[in-house]
Amino acid sequence: MKAIFLSLCTAALVCAVPALAAVTVTSPANGAALTSPFNLIASANPCSSQPVTSMGYSFDSSATTTFIYSASVAAQVSAAAGVHVLHVKSWGNQGASCVTNVTITVTQASPGASPSTPPGTNVIVSSPANGASVTSPFSLSASGTQCSSQPISAMGYSLDGSTSTTFFNGGTMAASVNSATGAHILHVKSWGNQGAGCNTDLVITVTSARVSGPTIPANAIAIKAIQNLSTWQADFDVGTGGTASSSGVMNLVGAPAVSGSARQYITSYSQYGGERYSARFATDQSATNFVFDTYIYLASPINNIANIEMDINQVMPNGQTVIFGFQCDGWSRSWDYTTNRGTPTSPIDQWTHSNQTCNPQAWATNSWHHVQVSYSRDNSGNVNYKSVWLDGVQQDLNVTTNSAFALGWAPTILTNFQIDGMTALPGTATIYLDNLTVYRW
Repeated sequence: MKAIFLSLCTAALVCAVPALAAVTVTSPANGAALTSPFNLIASANPCSSQPVTSMGYSFDSSATTTFIYSASVAAQVSAAAGVHVLHVKSWGNQGASCVTNVTITVTQASPGASPSTPPGTNVIVSSPANGASVTSPFSLSASGTQCSSQPISAMGYSLDGSTSTTFFNGGTMAASVNSATGAHILHVKSWGNQGAGCNTDLVITVTSARVSGPTIPANAIAIKAIQNLSTWQADFDVGTGGTASSSGVMNLVGAPAVSGSARQYITSYSQYGGERYSARFATDQSATNFVFDTYIYLASPINNIANIEMDINQVMPNGQTVIFGFQCDGWSRSWDYTTNRGTPTSPIDQWTHSNQTCNPQAWATNSWHHVQVSYSRDNSGNVNYKSVWLDGVQQDLNVTTNSAFALGWAPTILTNFQIDGMTALPGTATIYLDNLTVYRW
């Protein structure tokens, strides 16, 4: 019923804003004249008294809505020249629908030119990526040599409509930027040695860093920089289908990197195939608590990535292997965990969807994301999946399930990192890992 209502509502252009709706469009203003692409900044409070789970936007009478699985929108939007009605929408967790309509006039941008970056300008913003979700303070890194064909003599930045600009001499800029939570426009500026001024605008969403991550005791053993180990190997995951196939190539690279040395995974697949990358790093059988902690970088485009899997496997004192299986599932848009529905000797390995959301297609591209997962086990291989943190935002699972398998392995602890393909047609995806650390106690 929800989907039918949305389609009819959009097509008929008769959607009224419910009395309790709170879709706030910061940019563009109603009646604004602007060039394409333009920045859309909007946020939503409860929709008809329901917590907002997603937002979106469409134009005029189009039945096509672009969805954002968040309570805020920060996006660059393209539109044809002319007068349009921009419908900015939100949906509550029980099906309520709210919309704010904004009338705009779009004028065509100059051929071959960005509306915010003049020709003859080569300023590159390395971090954050356009559309990224970040926590405050966030790292800003930019560099360039030309502003309107003039050598760059200074750079700077400001946020939104602020008249305060932070300046840096020369053609490089590295700063830690503090900002309030919410959607913002980050103005990255440069000036030529003859007076030219250039500006590159990025839309970002600053999220609260209420929780920095899991609590790790002082006596925990930390195996750091696992991405640099020489024990990594790549294998096709036969569990992704009988007609599927995949292959993987790995490299250690200096950029993009957080630590200066990241592992690059280039996965090629067909028929939704998955490629599993694994590395052994310990033989401890006594540890019962673990934290998987890493930084993940998704190189654009990401339309070929269905699932991102991050596992730890440990052989227990009884000889059985406990599999701490965990993934961000793009099909169900949830965090999933491994369950053995059978017995250790006759296992039925299944993914179970949690009640916490995750969709790799919604992750910002060309940007580092911090992922931390906390779990523990008992002596029988019953796993308690506790919490996951994505970019400092905590999501609690608090579920316990059996995940013991009689595999006949020698004592080992290993990690798996797997990418599953999104399409039946052949595709390729490139992902990087850095600062991969496993804590155990």
